[in-house]
Amino acid sequence: MKLAIVIFAFNEDKSIGDVLGRIPTSIEGIDRIDAIVVDDGSTDRTRALALKRGAQVVSHPKNRGLGATFATGIDAALRAGADVIVSLDGDGQHPPEAVPELIAPLLDGQADFATATRFSDPSLIPDMPAANRFGNWLMAHITGFACGRSFTDAACGFRAYSRDAAIRLNVFGAHTYTQESLLDLARKGVSMTEVPIAIRGVREHGKSRVAHNLARYGVRALTILTRAVRDRLPFAFFGAIGAVLALMGGAAEMTVFTNFLLTGKTSPYQSLTILGAIFLILGAFSFLIALLADMLSRMRETQETVLYLQKRRYYDDLARQHTHLDGQQQVPVPPHLATGNEEASPAVPLRVE
Repeated sequence: MKLAIVIFAFNEDKSIGDVLGRIPTSIEGIDRIDAIVVDDGSTDRTRALALKRGAQVVSHPKNRGLGATFATGIDAALRAGADVIVSLDGDGQHPPEAVPELIAPLLDGQADFATATRFSDPSLIPDMPAANRFGNWLMAHITGFACGRSFTDAACGFRAYSRDAAIRLNVFGAHTYTQESLLDLARKGVSMTEVPIAIRGVREHGKSRVAHNLARYGVRALTILTRAVRDRLPFAFFGAIGAVLALMGGAAEMTVFTNFLLTGKTSPYQSLTILGAIFLILGAFSFLIALLADMLSRMRETQETVLYLQKRRYYDDLARQHTHLDGQQQVPVPPHLATGNEEASPAVPLRVE
C-alpha cells in the first residue's frame, strides 16, 4: 500500500526542511511513503529546499490560493498511484510524526476519511488567539449543521483520504477547501472520523496566508460554504428562503386582517397589504426555484457519478503505467484540472532517485 503525504507550501523555506525531515520513514501497513510538496508560487527557496530533501515537487507559476493548491496536490498523489493521501501544511503547525495515528482509521477500515481535531480533547487544545478559537468553534458548528454531522474542528487541514474518497471529492473554492470538502464528502456518504492530535496553534514563522485576517477569512469561508450548501442542498437552501419570505408575507397580511376584524378598517396598515403580497409572491417564487434546483441537483448527482467513474479509470490507468516508467518520466495535468496557467512541465516526477 502506497502513502502520499502532500505538503502545501507558499514561501515556507524556514520550515519546509524540518517538516520533510520529520516524516516517518516507515509505517506499519504501508509499503511506500512519498512526499509531494505543492509550491504555490513561492518566491523564496521553498522549491529548492524541498527538492534537496528528496521530495517530489509540483509548482504553480504564481500564487493561486490554498483551494487550488489542494486540488493540485490531490491530483498529483492520485496520478502517482497513492492508496492513502495525507494533506498537511508546510508551515510546521501539523506534526508529520502523527501521520500513523491519523491514517490508522483508514488502514483499519473504520473510515475513508479522517481529519485531525484540535478541540475534542481538552488536553490537546492549542494556544491561539481567542478570536481564532471562537471562529473555529462557529465554523465547526455551521459546517456540522450543513453536513448533518457533528464536528469539533472543521478548519484543520491535517487530513487523510482513501484513494476512493479522494477520487470522489470535488471542490471549487480557490481560497480554502476545508469546510467545502467536508460537506462534499458527507453528502456523498463517505465514512468520516475525527482524530484528536496535538497541533500547534500559531505559526513559528511568518503569518498564515488563510487566517491572518480573521474577518476576511470568515467572509470567504462563509461564502464558500454558502455556495456549497446552495449547490449540494438546493431544496433546503431555496426552500428556507421561500419559507422565511412566506412567513413575513403571511405575518403582514394577518396583521391587516386582524386589524380589520377588530376595527372594520384596514388603516393604518394598508401598506402592509401590498408588502405582504410581495413577500408571498417572492416566497412562492423561491419555492418554485427550490423545486427546479432539486431537479438539477438530481441531474448533478448522475453527472458526478459519471465523473467519478471517469476519474477512477483515468487515475487507475496512470497508476498501472507508473509501474513501467522510470524516474524521469512525467505525467501531464488531466483535462479536468488544467487551467492554462501551468508551467511547461508542471507534473510531479514519479520517483525521486
